[in-house]
Amino acid sequence: MGVPARLHHYSFQDYLTVEEMNSVRHEFLDGDIYAMAGGSMLHAALAGAILGSLDAQLAGRFRVFTSDLRIRVLATDFAGYPDVTVVCGDATTDPESKETLTNPTVVIEILSPATIDYDLSEKFEQYQRIPSLKAVVYVWQDRRQIEVRARTGGVWQAETIGTRGVAAIEALACTLDVDALYARAGG
Repeated sequence: MGVPARLHHYSFQDYLTVEEMNSVRHEFLDGDIYAMAGGSMLHAALAGAILGSLDAQLAGRFRVFTSDLRIRVLATDFAGYPDVTVVCGDATTDPESKETLTNPTVVIEILSPATIDYDLSEKFEQYQRIPSLKAVVYVWQDRRQIEVRARTGGVWQAETIGTRGVAAIEALACTLDVDALYARAGG
């Protein structure tokens, strides 16, 4: 038996219309629109702790955005909402949506058990296609661990940092202290 035919293939404009009409956020991938799961209390606390740490270190040098900022990968037509986005220099917006960023320098994802496989594989594959992106930072919810995937000379390399460690984000010339971050988040 063959693969069932796809009933809908949405355009990016269709996706933007859905976003404007809903309070629930969605991701857009391969012409499909996916509702995003809500985050846990720890997820929200970690995002707040990360924002606070980065804002203190990057004030005046980079712009730090919350998960309310949508980014788009023009090469693949993916659109989504990283938990934290950092931009170096002027923000470049999408030709079809002035509220959608296309040039993040660093994105940060807080990994939830329900989305960890997707975030570390398919979503990372999308992020790699953003020319301006220098690093993707992953923060685990179920353990004190941060992974920094950084692009150096066109090659992505990963470094995992655990308890009593400090994650260096070289593209931003800043760090995230693992224990301090989780302590501040209550995790």
